[in-house]
Amino acid sequence: MKLDSKLFDRIRVKPDKDRLDEDIFPPCQHPGCARPGTHKAPQGRDREGQYFFFCIDHVRDYNKTYNYFTGMDDDAVRVYQKDALTGHRPTWKMGVNKEAAQGPDGHDPRTNARPRAYARHGGTTHTRDRKLLALEKRSFDVLNLSEKARGDEIKARYKELVKLNHPDANGGDRSSEDRLRQIIQAYNVLKKAGFC
Repeated sequence: MKLDSKLFDRIRVKPDKDRLDEDIFPPCQHPGCARPGTHKAPQGRDREGQYFFFCIDHVRDYNKTYNYFTGMDDDAVRVYQKDALTGHRPTWKMGVNKEAAQGPDGHDPRTNARPRAYARHGGTTHTRDRKLLALEKRSFDVLNLSEKARGDEIKARYKELVKLNHPDANGGDRSSEDRLRQIIQAYNVLKKAGFC
């Protein structure tokens, strides 16, 4: 029995990596090279998914000179790059391709969905209130409003509190300035969140 047989390479404590690579990988496709082709290199445009197999030295040389757009003029490169933005798939302007919005039989499945859902819930619409953020809850507390308050109610309370806490209304007393700042910030938070 030969102790340097390939059968023993996988169970050796320190296997010979080059011999293992020779068994696993095809030979390097660079002319005159017999090393294993451990690295894939793309073959080029119009041959996507096809690769050359090179050793590490030859794949470095190949990558230095590789250009996907070789043979294309500048206009063709621009067109390719523009199409690449959409993944080379056709696109339409809004409303132009109405057939794509409909099902394969020409019927839009969404046309009857809303009336059926409305009828299923007993003819009442249920608007879900989104969960309030901590800052929004604090803003409602500063304005002394319930979390259900909306629009005109928030504006009216804001105006009322600004009039009460403004230094001019208090005879020039600047002690309520911090409270006024809190009220203004709370109103701005609720306004930005779309409550008023």
